[in-house]
Amino acid sequence: MSSEILSVLEYMEKEKGIPRTDMIATITNALKTAAQKGVSSGQELKIEINPKNGQLHAWALLKVVDSVSNPRTEVHVEKAQALKPGALIGEFVEKEIDPSSLGRIAAQTARQAVMQRLRQFEKDRIYDDFKDQVSNIVTGTVRRRERNDIYVDLGKAEAVMPAKEQMPGEEYQPGDRIRSLLLEIENTPRGPEIILSRASGKFVRRLFELEVTEIADGTVKIEAFAREPGYRTKIAVTSSDPKVDPVGACVGARGARVKTIVRELAGEKIDIIKFFADPREMVIEALKPAVPRDITLDDKTHRILLKVATDDLAVAIGRKGQNARLTSRLIGWRLDIEEFKAAGDDPRGNAVASLVKAFNLDPTIAGRLVDMGINSPAAFEGVAAEDLVGGGFTADEAREIIARVGS
Repeated sequence: MSSEILSVLEYMEKEKGIPRTDMIATITNALKTAAQKGVSSGQELKIEINPKNGQLHAWALLKVVDSVSNPRTEVHVEKAQALKPGALIGEFVEKEIDPSSLGRIAAQTARQAVMQRLRQFEKDRIYDDFKDQVSNIVTGTVRRRERNDIYVDLGKAEAVMPAKEQMPGEEYQPGDRIRSLLLEIENTPRGPEIILSRASGKFVRRLFELEVTEIADGTVKIEAFAREPGYRTKIAVTSSDPKVDPVGACVGARGARVKTIVRELAGEKIDIIKFFADPREMVIEALKPAVPRDITLDDKTHRILLKVATDDLAVAIGRKGQNARLTSRLIGWRLDIEEFKAAGDDPRGNAVASLVKAFNLDPTIAGRLVDMGINSPAAFEGVAAEDLVGGGFTADEAREIIARVGS
């Protein structure tokens, strides 16, 4: 048995990295527990393994008494003297026993304990190896797909990319190489589970940090970020160095840097803009090439009412409202976009407004006047109360209107 134990200790130490002392403690505890429940039931045992040669030794601990009632746990004082000269009643002496007498069940239990310790060690090793890589980009090989989840071989461990963390439209086959963000490590009853993501906004952030040296060294900072995976990403950047253009640094010479990231994201569009603390300036920058014609900010509700020309409306809103949503998330304000109507677009409304302003008329009354052809203050010249009555006004209404116009 000593050769078997020694080979186990050496294998675990060299191949798996489990300390020899750790494995010795595991084996001795398993043997002791199994033996005390089996052939050595009721006995107190002491088991030791020599770490150099794997030699196993076992002893039964017996209490010294003058009258033995249980030979498994007690020894007469005269016999105790042979085991330990000078042994006194009430003391415990050790009686060496043949390790093979511990039984077959104890040996099986020891093997199970070794395997269990190995599994636990591998779980701990996976956690230790990857805990510091959370939020970093890792590269692996696709192993298989199960229920829309992708399982990836990272070399030292297997990871999973749930369906919700995958980018729409991407398809991977077993054997494909894949880069992704190590999103988190979840502790489950089966051990640590490594969760990967390509849909997380952090994935794009890390790609920029890897590709743009100015972001990595802190010269350029990503101040705001919004993403719809597989479709579009908007980032707002600043620079701590006035000589460094933050947008240009991210784009790179002839767009080389951003093109590399776009290829990794399978063609996802990326908008890079300069960050402004003022939400008004920020929304103007974020919506380019659409040009806002009128901007109204409500600080209490954190909402922005934006009016753009008819030609810019589709650009500002984007496909299925995508551009508006991303801009809203980027600046952190609720965004409402409406069509801008310039003066002259509503002749009747403008005429009503001019009458209300000139004569302090009720808008309803002014509207009825416009409808009968009186669409400006100058149009009242020569108009009498009778003319207004003929146009549908009551006599009282007509007199009041003429009085206001003449005052």
